Amino acid sequence: MVQENEEVHVLMVTLAAQGNINPMIMLAKVLLSKGIHVTLATTEASRKRLLNSSASSITNTATNSKFYWEFYSDGLSDDFDRVNNIEKFSDVRKFSYVIYNPFVPWAFDVAVEHNIPCAMLWIQPCALYAMYYHFYNDLSPFPTMENPNIPIEFPGLPVLCMDDMPSFIHPSTPFPLCKTLLTSMIKNLDKVKWVLGNSFYDLEKNVIDAIDQLHPITPVGPLVPPIILGKEESVKGNADMWNADDSCLEWLDKKSNMSVIYISFRSLSVLSAEQMENIALALKKTNRPFLWVVKPPENPTADGLVVTWCSQAKVLSHPSIACFMSHCGWNSLLEAVTLGVPAIALPQWTDQPANAKMLIHVFKMGIKLRQEANGIISKDEVERCILEITEGPMAKEFKKNATHWKDAARKAVACGGSSDKNLDLFISDIRGFSPKSL
Repeated sequence: MVQENEEVHVLMVTLAAQGNINPMIMLAKVLLSKGIHVTLATTEASRKRLLNSSASSITNTATNSKFYWEFYSDGLSDDFDRVNNIEKFSDVRKFSYVIYNPFVPWAFDVAVEHNIPCAMLWIQPCALYAMYYHFYNDLSPFPTMENPNIPIEFPGLPVLCMDDMPSFIHPSTPFPLCKTLLTSMIKNLDKVKWVLGNSFYDLEKNVIDAIDQLHPITPVGPLVPPIILGKEESVKGNADMWNADDSCLEWLDKKSNMSVIYISFRSLSVLSAEQMENIALALKKTNRPFLWVVKPPENPTADGLVVTWCSQAKVLSHPSIACFMSHCGWNSLLEAVTLGVPAIALPQWTDQPANAKMLIHVFKMGIKLRQEANGIISKDEVERCILEITEGPMAKEFKKNATHWKDAARKAVACGGSSDKNLDLFISDIRGFSPKSL
């Protein structure tokens, strides 16, 4: 047991990718606000970006708990291209708990070696956790290259096909090492005290109830910036690796309510020049204002603004936003869900195809862009989807469903809500363990 005057300190370990860091930093801020000290460790390669951005000034005004960054070598040189070679990844403080994400499974081994209990923060939908669990334990049939038409069926999900599968377990996956990482994650689950999910019960209740019989996941989300939930931020700062261009907020202030198309595929998605051109032509043809986040920046066309990076939470919270064209990474989709913003899906890889399926068939607050035979989405298809989601016959229904999820998300994190109760149970468990040195 933790003595009355003894610090409770958790170590969190994450891959140095923006989509991995975001939910970890949001959970860290929740723990800080509850009086838990936090050290967040990630690879040395991200040190300069993080410490040169607002991430270097995470401050807590609610309690006396403290936040620390730690950086460790991933064994690769500073100039190594980590984005395009993702398969290569593989003061003394005492810690009561280790919290890690699925893509750094070695952190589990370190915790076990030092007899420190640990929790895994699952950073994709609970549905994907269930899918991986079934896949690696051979509990359900999945499509193969020899038999690609096997349907994927789980409680709470529409029937999925091979093209809806996460790329890490797709039969043609180019990421064999990721399969190895996920196999290790599943193998370790019996020794993990908690699997925390960045979701909320009402959003995925059928999936959560079903997997509870096999290996439970405890939803503690949505782990999103407080501004999205209409809350005051008691723990200041973030972990963006790029500096946000806040001039876009002033630009949005001049636009009418629900008029702007927001387009962002975030940090790891790269579209072809042809695809970018088709999106640009479609935006011009719709004659609607748009905000497009893309690196490197391009010159705006028509009534549009292009920026290299922005505070997505602030943008999606702005009343001028009509819809969100997204890659459907879980962080982005969860932010749209929590803010009640209908979305247009352009999934690329990892969990995104399955997330897009949930957006359309479970959350019922969006549509998916349809590719042609060559894998490119035409300008006419982009235009069709923009018009359908903003002024088509289903536009009001999309917005109604999105608003429902917005309300449900806020109830989940409010005092006494499902995620709030789960966090309190987890923190009570943390406080029950004596801290140890690594």
